[in-house]
Amino acid sequence: QVQLVESGGGLVQPGGSLRLTCAASGSISSINAMGWYRQAPGKERELVATIITSGGSTTYGDSVKARFTISRDIAKNTVYLQMNSLKPEDTAVYYCTARMKYSGRHYWGKGTLVTVSS
Repeated sequence: QVQLVESGGGLVQPGGSLRLTCAASGSISSINAMGWYRQAPGKERELVATIITSGGSTTYGDSVKARFTISRDIAKNTVYLQMNSLKPEDTAVYYCTARMKYSGRHYWGKGTLVTVSS
């Protein structure tokens, strides 16, 4: 079992920045990768970014490349999402996820709302 708790969401103006944090607990050693997905009202959940916990390799969704950066702090069992140059279309609930090494199962946090508006 893995528990994920997101924080850092809120209201920001277009062009602004936010940093999301995801703290993991439980069976940490069994996690292979962590990441962020988002879901806007009326839309499907989409990939934002992922990071392999051991090697640090990252992937990004096309809509956030060059604006968002995912990173991890292994000692703190925490993953971050630095979001810069935010746009109104980035408004969504952002979910943290962890993928398990052997089963491939994904665990999900409850989400944190990011609203980009003037």
